[in-house]
Amino acid sequence: MDIKGAAALVTGGGSGMGADVARHLAKAGARVALLDVNRAAAEVVAQEIGGLGLACDVASAESAEAAVAAARAAHGPARILVNVAGILIPGRIVGKDGPLPLEKFSKVIEVNLIGSFNMMRLAAFDMAALPALQDGERGVVISTSSIAAYEGQIGQAGYAASKAGIAGLTIAAARDLARSGIRVNTIAPGLVATPMMLTLPPELQKSLTDAMPFPQRLIRADEFSRLCLHIIENVALNGEVIRLDNAVRLQPK
Repeated sequence: MDIKGAAALVTGGGSGMGADVARHLAKAGARVALLDVNRAAAEVVAQEIGGLGLACDVASAESAEAAVAAARAAHGPARILVNVAGILIPGRIVGKDGPLPLEKFSKVIEVNLIGSFNMMRLAAFDMAALPALQDGERGVVISTSSIAAYEGQIGQAGYAASKAGIAGLTIAAARDLARSGIRVNTIAPGLVATPMMLTLPPELQKSLTDAMPFPQRLIRADEFSRLCLHIIENVALNGEVIRLDNAVRLQPK
């Protein structure tokens, strides 16, 4: 798909990898709507790139429907959706104070997994009604999993389950939406140089990167974004979960 001129939705667009993806898409010529639970943050990035910042709770049907409708009114139906919004609430299944509160596990599943599906269903509905492009393509969805989907660490039960759900959803969704010419792929990043990660003590950062075969450094946000752009442009990529992880395999803790 040619990115130039296409309407795009980016969840979690107010910060981190989502903001970086939005910047890359705008630079490539897309009309970008940034959706974030923090509307003010989304609007700051949107103003920077000439996009549209919108409030959106991806886990809410009503909030997501309103955001997609606002983006459609401004830019037309989206051909591109990049799901980046996500949360992490750590906790052992059985801790010192008893079993993990069920609402903590449920919240992570709701935002990460259900939120990704919620946005996918809404964006795909609009995509399916668009005129077909080359090869019959109408749209592309990229979601964000994690290497924790495969090697979830201690205290990551909810996060690992949510990201494994996204990975498992990928091929099923790609097959389900194939008749409409909509591709579905997922990126499973490893340790990314997010603001939170960079606040860790230098010795802890070094211990993490020392475990990476190559390159022995944190993944940059732009490396995630450039992979998104390649997936969008390469029509042969469909139904794939791509690890972006420096060949690292997480240890239990």
